[in-house]
Amino acid sequence: MPSQQDKAIRFRALHETPGIFVIPNVWDGGSASVMAGLGFEALATSSAACAATLGKLDGEITREEALAHARLIVHLSPHPVAADLENGFGDSPETAAETIRLAAAAGLVGGSIEDASGNPRAPIYALGQAVERVAAAAEAARRLPFPFMLTARAENRLQAFERAGADVLFAPGLPDLAAVRTVCSALAKPVNFMVGMRGRSFALADLAAAGVRRVSLSTSLYRAAITGVIAAAREAKQAGTFSYVETLMKGDELDGYLRQQALARN
Repeated sequence: MPSQQDKAIRFRALHETPGIFVIPNVWDGGSASVMAGLGFEALATSSAACAATLGKLDGEITREEALAHARLIVHLSPHPVAADLENGFGDSPETAAETIRLAAAAGLVGGSIEDASGNPRAPIYALGQAVERVAAAAEAARRLPFPFMLTARAENRLQAFERAGADVLFAPGLPDLAAVRTVCSALAKPVNFMVGMRGRSFALADLAAAGVRRVSLSTSLYRAAITGVIAAAREAKQAGTFSYVETLMKGDELDGYLRQQALARN
């Protein structure tokens, strides 16, 4: 297995070399193995998919649950792994910084901190507090013995987060390519675009032309998997037939992905 330092260097290089890359969000060892086997060079977790595997809603998992989930993916993958760390699992800058330190201890080489508070009465942190949280997370990342890639996810204020020290900027839900171009042109650091919203997920070539450096897949792969599960289960329950098995991946093909990643780890 490559060292955490090696993974961190590879992950930073993906952001600094020319071109655009896709980072798929995985939710267990099988999905991590398949995505790596398909040639993706880095993996990410998804807070919503992680929560769903535990029977919870997005925003309901604890920091330890998120980090335990991340440790599993890191342990199974020879590729760099970044995590969706939500709001850092607390409101204070100190908590955001501690979350970055714990993420690094879990083997991660990147992670995101967002300005959504999870509090319905005040869903977005005030600008000053939001910037202080990102600055504290960035300082914690800089003190690590390897280059941890900090992504700041914002509903706005990306330029402020860039000045606070974020390595990657992320604005979810951009409505069109014109908005994507505007965001990218306003920033010097790499921009992440999130795929997964109907009517707001654009072709990779178009995103590259707009200036995007990284594309994450959010919960879209997990939702695609669950869509298939529901369709198959409904056929079995309602029709009493099992035609879905005719289009399934064969067991030995899945075993091949798992075996390939096991060999890569050894």
